[in-house]
Amino acid sequence: MGWLNRVSLALFLLSLSTLSACQELTPRDPQRLFKPSVELSEVVGFLAGLGTTFAAVPDLLAMFKRRSSSGMNPRMGAIMGAFQVLWIYYGLLIASRPVIIWNVIAVCINFQTVGAYAFFLRKEKQRRAAATG
Repeated sequence: MGWLNRVSLALFLLSLSTLSACQELTPRDPQRLFKPSVELSEVVGFLAGLGTTFAAVPDLLAMFKRRSSSGMNPRMGAIMGAFQVLWIYYGLLIASRPVIIWNVIAVCINFQTVGAYAFFLRKEKQRRAAATG
């Protein structure tokens, strides 16, 4: 298991153990998440989430276009993705649809960036090994 996987697993387990120890951290009003009305604060939340959620997309697209991991750092995506899981939980606690939706999307984007980095790095190592061997 690589060091990045170990760090990610450690962060996940630490977050999980912290959350499981707190009895008061349960969503109090889950029905509010499914109400059909939209408030001004939710409109602002959706607009704010749009920008911050898709901030990592240009790097992801550039990596796919280059078909290379050069110039990319997977730690940022891994750290952001791990902490966005906590934002999702926070969104559930405060029953905020924008916080939940945008952070679910952001987690997917950030973990896809880390996965693409690992995929292209492995391919680059295979090409180097084939060229030297």
